[in-house]
Amino acid sequence: MPSTRQLHLGAFMRPVSIHTGAWRYPGAWRDANFNFERLKTLAQALERACFDAFFMADHLAVLNMPIEALQRSHTVSSFEPFTLLSALAQHTTHLGLVATASTTFDEPFHIARRFASLDHLSGGRAGWNIVTTSNPDAALNFGRTDHMEHDERYARAREFQSVVTGLWDSWADDAFVRDAESGRFFDPARLHTLNHRGTYLNVKGPLHIARPVQGWPVIVQAGASEPGRQLAAETAEVVFAAPGTLENAQRFYADVKGRMRAIGRDPEHLKILPGAFVVVGETVEEARAVRARLDSLVHADSAIASLSIALGHDVSGFDLDAPLPEIPPTNASQTSRERAIELGRRENLTVRQLAQRLGGYAGLAFVGTPQTIADEMQHWLESGGSDGFNIMFPWLPGGLLDFVDKVVPELQRRGIFRRAYSGRTLREHLGLPRPANRFFPA
Repeated sequence: MPSTRQLHLGAFMRPVSIHTGAWRYPGAWRDANFNFERLKTLAQALERACFDAFFMADHLAVLNMPIEALQRSHTVSSFEPFTLLSALAQHTTHLGLVATASTTFDEPFHIARRFASLDHLSGGRAGWNIVTTSNPDAALNFGRTDHMEHDERYARAREFQSVVTGLWDSWADDAFVRDAESGRFFDPARLHTLNHRGTYLNVKGPLHIARPVQGWPVIVQAGASEPGRQLAAETAEVVFAAPGTLENAQRFYADVKGRMRAIGRDPEHLKILPGAFVVVGETVEEARAVRARLDSLVHADSAIASLSIALGHDVSGFDLDAPLPEIPPTNASQTSRERAIELGRRENLTVRQLAQRLGGYAGLAFVGTPQTIADEMQHWLESGGSDGFNIMFPWLPGGLLDFVDKVVPELQRRGIFRRAYSGRTLREHLGLPRPANRFFPA
C-alpha cells in the first residue's frame, strides 16, 4: 500500500560534489563547477526526475586551508549563485532554485532585491538559504579584521531575516493598478515603507520590486546548533540538517518541530531534509567499492585541512595515529565541530582516520542498490527522521544520473515520490503556504 507521506528531494550542488575526490573519479566532469553547459544539463536531468530544488551553496572566501591542501580542492572557484540560478531559470520550468546568501557579510536590501528578482524571473521558484558564514577569512574580504562571534551572528541573522521579509512585503499584491486612462501606475495606499531601526540594522525601504510571486521566496536554513535550532523554529521553512544517524535525526526532528508548536507555528510548514551522500551500485558490494575508490582519491593534505576546518582548530601538529584530543570551543561552525568529534568518538577513529573521512564526506551516507537506498529513505521518512533529503552526489555526471535513473523510479514505484509536478512554484512542490503580507492582510 503506498505511503501517505511524500518524500522531498533537493540536490546539493556546490555546484559540484561535496566529496574532495569527486573531480578525480574516472569519467568525472572535472570542469563542472565552472562550466554552464554542464550545469544546465545536470539541472535539466534533476527537473526530469521531479526534484524539488537545485541548491547552490556559496563561499565568500576560498577555503581557509593551507595552499598545499587548497590546490587539491575542486571548489576553489565557482559561479556567483544569483547569476548562475538566473541563467538556469531560463532553461528549466519547475525546478526550485535555492541560493546561499550571508546575513553577516551582506545587507538586507541587497538580499531582498536579488531574491525578489530571481523569484519573478523563475516564475516563483526561488529559495534563500540563510547562512551566518563560519569561515573567518570571509571577514577579510569585506573590510573587517575580526569575524563576528557565533551567537552574535545568529542574533543579527534573526533581525536580518525580519527586515528582508518586511522589504518583500513593501507592496500589496494589488498595488500596481497600471491604469493608463487615469495615468496612475500604482496605488500609494498599497505601498509600505519599512523604516526599520534595530540592534544591528537600519533600513528605510521600501523595496522597489513588486512582491515576489511566492509572497516570499522559501526560507532555507542549515545548521543544528542551539541558536540555529531556535532560528529554524521561528523562521525557516526548510532545514538542511546533517545528523549522522537516524536516532540523532529523530531527536533533531522532534526538537525543532516541538519548538514550532510552542511558538504557534504549524510543524508541517517546515520540511527537514538532512544532507545524504548517495552512492548507487548494481549490488551493495559494487556501491561500497565505488565509495572506497572515491575515498582513496582524497589527498592526505586535503584530509588534514578538512578536519582542521571542521574543528576550527589546526590539527596538523597532532599525533595522527592517536585518538582526537579534547578540542576547545572556537568561533567556527559548532555544528561541524560537534559532528566531527562525535564521529571520532563513536567509531574510535584516530586523527588520521577521522581526517580521511572528513576529507571525503563523513556525514550521512546511503551506499547500496536502488532498492536498499529506497528502503533506508522510506524508513527515515516514516519513522520521524526527516521529510526527505538534500542529495549529495559522489561525482558528476555519473553519480547524479545513477540516482535519477535508478533510485528515483524505485521511490516512485513505492508511491513516496512524485511522478510529475503538481504545481509550478517551489512552495507548491514543498506543500508550503504562501505567506500573508504583514502590512496588507487579505
